[in-house]
Amino acid sequence: MGFLASDKRIMLLQQKIVIKVQLPCRRCRSKAMKMAAMASGVNSVALAGEEKDQIVVVGENVDAAGLTDLLRKKVGYATLELVVGVSVKA
Repeated sequence: MGFLASDKRIMLLQQKIVIKVQLPCRRCRSKAMKMAAMASGVNSVALAGEEKDQIVVVGENVDAAGLTDLLRKKVGYATLELVVGVSVKA
């Protein structure tokens, strides 16, 4: 967390993580979403991409590599596509 002295607002730095996964069925999609949501520090989980083959996770201090590895072990093919910081004003 950071503190801006100029306007006295707190800036929270969150991560946006995009993981590409193979989701051949609804059950696999549901399982992957549940696993991503249960990870430590996760605030939101959503599906993205034209084929809904990307999981977008937003949270604080999320272990992106660990989450990708977990999805790879439990669901199947998974690759880490993007990790970027997102600032949120509180």
